[in-house]
Amino acid sequence: MDVLERGGSAADAAAVALLVAGVVQPVSSGLGGGGFALYWDNAAQKSTLLDFRESAPFGIKDFEWTPKKHGPMVGVPGELAGIVEMHRRWGKLALGEHLRVAALLARDGFSLGRHMHRALRWNKSWVLGDEAARQVFSPTGTLAAHGDTVKNEALARTLELVASEGHESFYRGAIAQDIVAAVRSAGGHMVDSDLSGYAVIERPPLEVRWNDHRIVGAAPPSGGGLMTAEALAMHEPNELRSLEHQSGAYLHVLAESMRAALADHVRFVGDPAYLKIDPQKLLATERLRARRARISLDRTSRAEDLPLDERGTASFVAVDAAGNAVAVTTSLNDMFGARLMTNGFPLNDQLLNFTTEAQSLRYHANLRPNTPRAGARPGASLAPTIVLRGDRPVLVVAASGGWRIPGVVAQTVLGHLLFARPLARAANDLRIHTPPSGGLWLDPRAPPELVADLKRRGEVIVTLPDYSAVAAIAVRGAHPVEAVADPRKGGQSLLR
Repeated sequence: MDVLERGGSAADAAAVALLVAGVVQPVSSGLGGGGFALYWDNAAQKSTLLDFRESAPFGIKDFEWTPKKHGPMVGVPGELAGIVEMHRRWGKLALGEHLRVAALLARDGFSLGRHMHRALRWNKSWVLGDEAARQVFSPTGTLAAHGDTVKNEALARTLELVASEGHESFYRGAIAQDIVAAVRSAGGHMVDSDLSGYAVIERPPLEVRWNDHRIVGAAPPSGGGLMTAEALAMHEPNELRSLEHQSGAYLHVLAESMRAALADHVRFVGDPAYLKIDPQKLLATERLRARRARISLDRTSRAEDLPLDERGTASFVAVDAAGNAVAVTTSLNDMFGARLMTNGFPLNDQLLNFTTEAQSLRYHANLRPNTPRAGARPGASLAPTIVLRGDRPVLVVAASGGWRIPGVVAQTVLGHLLFARPLARAANDLRIHTPPSGGLWLDPRAPPELVADLKRRGEVIVTLPDYSAVAAIAVRGAHPVEAVADPRKGGQSLLR
């Protein structure tokens, strides 16, 4: 908000948010990761998707790909390059200022958040056993607790170096050398040229029409936009309204749609540099209508065990005074990524998101869309989304939660735009998730009669705490009127 109030753009706001999140919540984001940013340029009336997803080192061809160790699973980090490119195109304030804000926070210390404290407890053995992690999160030998002041001197030095020397110091200088050394010492195959050759890719966003709106989202190598679009476009809006919001019939139909979308993600999504699949063909009206015809109100389809396991993400949305909007999702994959820290930040383990050859052959022998290749970017479920009505954004939304993300985005869009629920309620409503292994994950707040209704329809219910999280802004004209950051992870809106 400080950046926006000083005349900064939505891109400035997203840049400082990403940098600061990498300091205060490195369980799921930071300089060692990567992601996607979707930007609406209001003056140009154009949406742009920036892909700063991690890429596979070229040495991946020299070893048998197997997810036995974290070190070989580190992809080339793209987050800093993504921040720099977003700022180059649409930023108004100096990028060095944003870097120094984050550096100051790392050096002077920050109050540990509740979710970060949870994450440290879940990863206690790694934190206490890793020298770099212990110096930051357990300098006294005891895990930092919620509300404790945490400092990260190494990360402060990294951010200050980038602020003074530019991002080349990260991709070509001493930091790059440290990244390569850390990865190779852990069994990885990264070399200097992997980092120096990394580039952000502009991709055409995926777009689908729904209920007099245009849903604009991420395109491959993320399948998140496809999954969100399928979950929304598979049904006529009046049909969903007739089922009633949060009813057993509504949640069951939505679950079946999400299962079909998840299967498409596994079968068809990969790096478009290696596989030419047109997502719009998957979203063809006739195809989705045929899919909908196979959904029964009183029967659940047979579950497939799909090879998909994503987690460790963060999301941000911002709207500025000029009506520009940004939705960005970034990730390390697992909590703390590869659990391999250098220069104050953890490195990702995104190469785990490739599918093995055996898995690819099982689901589509002729395509193998997401098998590991030198330089390729693994498939993802990240789904930054901007919903337009006419030529104006009406909803900007992004979410965290790995493979859960598209369902979270779709359920928030439906709650707010189809059932006219205030955005805060749409974000806090109980949610369903359809795990790749089958079944239905249901919010523990679900009443017994709803659970019984879903079971009668053949759903296999597991009630689990939900740590996915949505961030969203509702816009009227060019101005935000309601904003929400998911309370499940302690999120707070900064709309004043």
